[in-house]
Amino acid sequence: MTLSISRIRAVLAVVLLSLFVAGCGYNTIPTLQEQAKARWADVQNNYQRRADLIPNLVATVQGYAKQEKEVLTSVVEARAKATQVKIDASQLTDPAKLKQFQDAQNQLTGALGRLLAVSENYPNLKSNQNFLALQSQLEGTENRIAVARRDYIEAVRAYNTELKTFPGVLWASTVFRGNKPMAEFTANDNAQTPPQVKF
Repeated sequence: MTLSISRIRAVLAVVLLSLFVAGCGYNTIPTLQEQAKARWADVQNNYQRRADLIPNLVATVQGYAKQEKEVLTSVVEARAKATQVKIDASQLTDPAKLKQFQDAQNQLTGALGRLLAVSENYPNLKSNQNFLALQSQLEGTENRIAVARRDYIEAVRAYNTELKTFPGVLWASTVFRGNKPMAEFTANDNAQTPPQVKF
């Protein structure tokens, strides 16, 4: 009889402890951290999609705009540089590494902008079905990148806030002491300057 009562108490203690741990916020920090890492994977996936589209876009433009070799070369070089700069989930707490990644991606964005501006000089290129399809895919990818970056920023904000607020701060200072705040995307210096419109 005493053995079964002690077993019941042990089971009851385990159930109560489980409920306490589940309800006290213990799982919040790892959950938010994994969500931020997943959002970062979305960002990288969309940047990779853009990098994959560029060779086809360059080849299509190249057929029409052979004299625009400098612009095409800058796009290819920017793509190569952007795909070389890698940052994985374990480096998300390093703001310098994230800035290096952002700078490479921003350079590619600028080169693509110049490439699309060159296409304005070639009416036949602008009406080419392959170019139109690639341009549409690239625009869609840029939109996906913006959404993925926004989602990553929000996930990082939630994670970093949890590390600094109650009850997360208790867990962050004891059990999850090694967890550091994650770096956020920041606007590049050119984002503060309004674009010039020339007619």
